[in-house]
Amino acid sequence: MKSKKICKATSILVTAFMIFSIMLGSVAFGDNPLDLYSRDAKGLNGVVAAAKPEASQVGLDILKKGGNAVDAAVATGFALGVLEPNASGLGGGGFMLIRMADTGKTVVIDFRETAPSYAKADMFKLDENGKQIGKESSIGGKASGVPGEVAGLLTALEQYGTMERSVVMQPAIDWAEKGIPVTVNLAQIISDEFEKLSMFPATAEIYLKDGLPYENGDKIVLKDLANTLKAISKGGKDAFYQGGIGSLAYKIAKGVQKEGGCLVIDDLKNYKPEIREAVTGTYRGYTIISTPPASSGGTHIIQLLNIMENLDLKKMGDNTADTLHAWAESMKMMFADRSKYMADTAFVKVPLKGLTSKEYAKELFNKIDMTKPAAAVEAGDPWKNESGSTTSFSIMDKHGNMVTVTKSINTFFSSGVVIPGTGILMNNHMDDFVLKPGSVNSITPGKRPLSSMSPTFVLDPQNRPFMTLGSPGATRIITTVAQTISNVIDHGMDIQQAIMAPKVFQMQSGPLSIEGRISINSYEGLKAKGHEVTVRGDYDNYFGGVHAVLMDYETNELHGGADPRRDGQAAGF
Repeated sequence: MKSKKICKATSILVTAFMIFSIMLGSVAFGDNPLDLYSRDAKGLNGVVAAAKPEASQVGLDILKKGGNAVDAAVATGFALGVLEPNASGLGGGGFMLIRMADTGKTVVIDFRETAPSYAKADMFKLDENGKQIGKESSIGGKASGVPGEVAGLLTALEQYGTMERSVVMQPAIDWAEKGIPVTVNLAQIISDEFEKLSMFPATAEIYLKDGLPYENGDKIVLKDLANTLKAISKGGKDAFYQGGIGSLAYKIAKGVQKEGGCLVIDDLKNYKPEIREAVTGTYRGYTIISTPPASSGGTHIIQLLNIMENLDLKKMGDNTADTLHAWAESMKMMFADRSKYMADTAFVKVPLKGLTSKEYAKELFNKIDMTKPAAAVEAGDPWKNESGSTTSFSIMDKHGNMVTVTKSINTFFSSGVVIPGTGILMNNHMDDFVLKPGSVNSITPGKRPLSSMSPTFVLDPQNRPFMTLGSPGATRIITTVAQTISNVIDHGMDIQQAIMAPKVFQMQSGPLSIEGRISINSYEGLKAKGHEVTVRGDYDNYFGGVHAVLMDYETNELHGGADPRRDGQAAGF
């Protein structure tokens, strides 16, 4: 194993660990690895924390021009779709949490993709063991749901923003026209996805250079995408979702069908984002506000924190063997419940109040044996407690307006399908359904596939805006967001330290994954308890990439944190 040292809640040691990892060559993020430990930013007026420094600057510029947090979020969202095309974009979807200071109410805009109207529960071929034959749910036209990003971002702007659409979209257009920088991170992803990118001529023409992967320092010009963004800037949502032959909607439907998909133009015409109520809970006096189904994330973040609340984590210490064991066992039970109960509530009844209840969490906690891991974990019964490549960015301004967005095309470079002449890279979120009939998350026309995206707010015990955060990372989103919240509340870390601290992940079964900086004593302690442990990189993007903003009421200063597991950088003024 690599050298192991435990991450303490002091900036001196956090910095030391990062420099040490750089010296070992175990970290290579962005163009200048020495910037690894200076990803955060502070400001009295506003802070934006996003997965690309250029996108954070876009949002900050909007705030400086007098825009509110929603204006900045929409501008940042469109810009990220250009600057980080491997992770999100016009062909994808996501969730946005908005809390305006003047009302104190939180709104969730669900712009998750939906299954096409001709989709079927058995549309993907499975073998006798229930395993998919081929990769149609992740590569090619059948992998794509109806995209919701344009509708979601523009709905937010129309209902909660203050600026003109043309103003907030112009930075994204500018970046697409002049070209985006290829960082170490992006170059590696393109190289990793080379085979998929090579399969589709329209995709290879954009994201490969003379048939070969782009290298660090190159620039990718996105002319077709710039023209598409201009059309949306001028015509709004209708420019993307409405129209006959020759329209963007027509091109999207035909492009998906050409690659084997079943999406039709009426699917786009009928798409609408949903305005939902957030799920809420508490953790040690702090209020947790997060994302409801079709995302499982918010519900299970609250469930996971409810279980962990039964322990004195501050006394146990961060990343000790006992603390990590407790997280792992709690995660097993949480994921068992997620698998059994969670789905789109428009199609399935989900015991949300039971899953987020303190009483149910206590029942689950009482099942944990602190001396050894559970051999098998089954879902519990929350009904008896029932009553009455993704990206994430966070923004907070001096007024207390909070926005956090998690949006995605699913895996890096998603389905691989770029719609010719548009620059739109289509999602592969059909893969998020259970690919056979009989599950609460089986494919049904119009249904939103289950997601783990978890944009989340935290209010302090005085009910003041305290923290806004989110992360990419598939199912690791849930556990990473929960651990980050705990790092701040239980271990007294500032937001950047909480993001940087080593992360762990445990599914319902299988090995416990830990980052390489976990102490050797904790590693040996976990092994002694009986855990099968997989050691990943020191700063491994497997665990996501948290971007968050925290309000420090002692200084009245906003503190943005950004994750070096991605190309993250916060910006503030």
